[in-house]
Amino acid sequence: MKTTSLNQTHRNMNAKMVDFGGWDMPLHYGSQLDEHHKVRNDAGMFDVSHMLAVDIKGDHVRDFLRQLVANNVNKLKQPGKALYTCMLNPKGGVIDDLIIYFLSEAWFRLVVNAGTAEKDMSWISAQCNKLAPGLEITPRRDLAMIAVQGPNARAKVWQAIPGSQAATENLKLFQATTFDKYFIARTGYTGEDGFEITLPNDDASYLWKMLYAARVGPAGLGARDTLRLEAGMNLYGQDMDETISPLESGLTWTVDLKSDRNFIGKKALLETNVKYQLLGLLLLDRGVLRSHQKVSTQYSKEEDNGEITSGGFSPTLNISIALARLPIQISVGDEVHVLVREKKLRARVVKYPFVRNGKSLI
Repeated sequence: MKTTSLNQTHRNMNAKMVDFGGWDMPLHYGSQLDEHHKVRNDAGMFDVSHMLAVDIKGDHVRDFLRQLVANNVNKLKQPGKALYTCMLNPKGGVIDDLIIYFLSEAWFRLVVNAGTAEKDMSWISAQCNKLAPGLEITPRRDLAMIAVQGPNARAKVWQAIPGSQAATENLKLFQATTFDKYFIARTGYTGEDGFEITLPNDDASYLWKMLYAARVGPAGLGARDTLRLEAGMNLYGQDMDETISPLESGLTWTVDLKSDRNFIGKKALLETNVKYQLLGLLLLDRGVLRSHQKVSTQYSKEEDNGEITSGGFSPTLNISIALARLPIQISVGDEVHVLVREKKLRARVVKYPFVRNGKSLI
């Protein structure tokens, strides 16, 4: 099993470790619920070193990325600026969702998901050989990543990394900068403010300890999932995959179909007859919403004309919530039925995100 450079640190803190896509990762450090609330109300930190940073360097990196991904990297004009996008196959399915950082005209950094990293590297390399031979593609497994999230996250990072405030306090969302050995980005996966910090593996344990000394609570995969669900953020392999178009996954905003730029999957998207949309659900009856549960609506006689992609209990709202792929005819405010253990439970269709910056949006 693969381990991050913080593995022993997690074990020293009595984390419950689990197999997560072949990585030995912390599920929680005692209470998933407490970790969730710590991030919403103060600051928590996550080891996200299983994700992979990929540096692409060369004279024509931007031109290559213009063809590789669905969003338009021409939006990246200022060094340090970040862009969220999908990388598609020719049929318009999602190979992965990722963040791209513009560091210079000859250097872009991609951050891809852990479970798709090997597949992504093969795909990127193959496309590079066809579209832009000569570019240098480097997977950065020498780097660790720590996400610090919550309303007090930035202030506590400044406390843990002396001198970093001046370099990072004016960063806007989806911007990054380098300070000393740290690459600090104002990004995250929780719906809260904070930083994602990339640094050498050898320095990760020390930073983790300094953050802990600044009273940043360690948080595991369990809290990360409930936080991202409340924030209405997609999880690869559940809310989208290679068989699903971003146009039916709530990711239309990440796809640039307006410019004359061609990219892999564009033709298929233009020909797509969009039948489904991603919407939120609030459970009205007692129970818990889970992925793959079928959703029935008034628009079809079939029982399985919708499906939950991600579901669970919301600690912030104290109610069960879900993201669901539903027929395009469905509207916010409609009532639907979810099949839970052979029972039809009532749910209301809502617009997500459910929670952002610690506040309910429902």
